Amino acid sequence: MTQQQLLNNITIEFDPRSQLCEAASHFYKQGWMLGTAGNLSVKLKDGSFWITGSGKSKGELCLDDFVRVYPDVYPEGTEAVINEAIAPQFKALKPSAETSIHQVIYEIFPEVCACYHVHSIEANLVSNFVEGDELPLPALEMLKGLGVWEENPNCTMPLFTNHFHVPKIAADIRSYFQSNQKKQTQVPALLIRNHGITVWANSPKTAFHYIEVAEYIFRYMVAAKKAGI
Repeated sequence: MTQQQLLNNITIEFDPRSQLCEAASHFYKQGWMLGTAGNLSVKLKDGSFWITGSGKSKGELCLDDFVRVYPDVYPEGTEAVINEAIAPQFKALKPSAETSIHQVIYEIFPEVCACYHVHSIEANLVSNFVEGDELPLPALEMLKGLGVWEENPNCTMPLFTNHFHVPKIAADIRSYFQSNQKKQTQVPALLIRNHGITVWANSPKTAFHYIEVAEYIFRYMVAAKKAGI
């Protein structure tokens, strides 16, 4: 076998952690991931995913601040913990407390490979604009940034209760989408009341854009309410 053939047989695994560090830093500067709030993940080809570690400052993440979660080892719905046998270098690091939400998103939407969750003042405010489980979104041009290409669209964003036990939130998310198949095609985002927004996409770059677009829409909604529109 020639040297070129050997090189062709080498599979270089994509490592998204640097990209996640950059995204987290940007969101931190926007005031959406202050302190240790929020979590970002990217799924790999084998079904595992890198996710921000618990208790890590999102404004100064490094490569060692992530945990690789293997769903086959830690079934969805449980509080994920790091497997020291698989990744001993992360012995003292636990994945985000909201890992179960990411696992459910990857389960419901198999084509998705990135899931981002941030906290913002505007997201918390708009989550209290309605009492039901869906937040009506204004028919803004910016909805195109979330994949809504309709004239005067009438769409909503799912709204969930912020349970203290995070796997309960994850269970509610699964139940909602399994019983509302049509809702899966509206916007790639959900809102947890008095908590924050979660988006998902087929690439980290697209998830980054979804966060920015969603937060713009929230800011508009808060401003419109204040203006009496």
